Amino acid sequence: MKTVIKSKHFSLRQWGIVALLLMTTGIASAHQIKAAISTVLFNPRTENIEIMHRFNLHDAEHAVKTLFDKQSDILKDAQTQQRFAEYAAQRFSLFDSKDQSLALKLVGFEVEGKHFWVYQETEQPPSLEGLRVRHDALRDLWPAQINTINVEGKGELQTLEFRDNVELLKVSFEQAH
Repeated sequence: MKTVIKSKHFSLRQWGIVALLLMTTGIASAHQIKAAISTVLFNPRTENIEIMHRFNLHDAEHAVKTLFDKQSDILKDAQTQQRFAEYAAQRFSLFDSKDQSLALKLVGFEVEGKHFWVYQETEQPPSLEGLRVRHDALRDLWPAQINTINVEGKGELQTLEFRDNVELLKVSFEQAH
């Protein structure tokens, strides 16, 4: 009989630990991640610069309720999705080495799993020594927001990270001789 009680006690203890872990995990996953990742891709096939922004859907859900109204639903409402995509596109800019803004156009958006994607593009300028980049999406709502950008297809992969008070970052491209 003592063995049964010991075994039950151990099971209750294990159950308590599992329950505590599940509660902790639930609390952690309920928090916003406050991070987005974007890719600036120089596509040689289309000769365009293609931009893909990936936002955590949970963050986007909270953002639209603050940016637009409490009833905004980024999961089910196409108008809210369009508005959020426009918001993100307006807060992202590319400039050439002469500080001329590249004309980006919004080409689409989608909800995919736990992410909200925003797509932009522009034609590649004939000669481009580098880019200056601005990415302020969600940083106006949350100072802790971190926006990471990977620049691909023009030499080595380059990564930019927008955090704290960083507003403009630069990448340079090696010119072929």
